[in-house]
Amino acid sequence: MMRPFLPILLPIVAATLLVAAGSTVARAQTHVGAQHDQGVHWAVAAPQGASWSLACRFPPVTMEMSNYDRAHWANGLTRTGRGPMAGRLPVDNGYCTLTKTGGPGAVAIAMVRNGEIQARGTIDPARPASVGFL
Repeated sequence: MMRPFLPILLPIVAATLLVAAGSTVARAQTHVGAQHDQGVHWAVAAPQGASWSLACRFPPVTMEMSNYDRAHWANGLTRTGRGPMAGRLPVDNGYCTLTKTGGPGAVAIAMVRNGEIQARGTIDPARPASVGFL
């Protein structure tokens, strides 16, 4: 008697499992609210004024960007500049890749978490420097 229901039941069970798996991933993100800079410290050094681009990745977070955007989703940040710059990621783990884009001298990236420091530098635009805490 159960055989006629098997072709109907199988797709329903599969769809239920997919929805359950998707909702688990959605809940895995962290809400940081308006405090966007409470995580790992990062700093770029370019003592001779070289230009650079920075790309950082971290686990998904939601953050308040304004009164109208209270659940902005993000898992990375990018910055470009010349000379030094510093900031923080919104969470306590992630990694950053620094690429020299022009100018004289080297560029370097450092990240600090709980007193542990990771740092790398480069002088070659074709060889980016990467550091991180996972």
